Amino acid sequence: MSVSDDIRVSDQAEPQHEEHIHKDVLEGNDAAGEPKARVESWHPEGETTESTTAPKSGAVSEDAVIEAIAKVHDPEIPVNIYELGLIYAIDLYDDGRVHVDMTLTAPNCPSAQELPVQVKEEVERVPGVTSADVDVVWDPPWDMSRMSDEARLALNMF
Repeated sequence: MSVSDDIRVSDQAEPQHEEHIHKDVLEGNDAAGEPKARVESWHPEGETTESTTAPKSGAVSEDAVIEAIAKVHDPEIPVNIYELGLIYAIDLYDDGRVHVDMTLTAPNCPSAQELPVQVKEEVERVPGVTSADVDVVWDPPWDMSRMSDEARLALNMF
């Protein structure tokens, strides 16, 4: 479920509960209302946000997570999903949790069921990762402009 799904769900809740859910989503609180201890958040546009919480020793390396994700390939395209631009956000938490927002090339992608599972499995193999969750998001929709130059070269799309 994406953040937008969380907010849509909150629209159906009771008024005082709706405010609580919406506030938690916006402020990054967990289900109990406690602040999540996010170490770093990565987005493909180059935006990196770091929390004021100092990372604990053994915090998960962003590079290691990206390297793990790059091991996952769409079976129909000979390029890894990271280079295809399917990864929209990576959130690293100081307790070893990792959250990934990804998309697919199309809603009817034949690999829709297996790619998120493969991403989760690869990320969970990274040393220091205690758990990983992957959300498939559709906004913004994927297009070829999100591909890296390496992916374009591999697919002869220059």
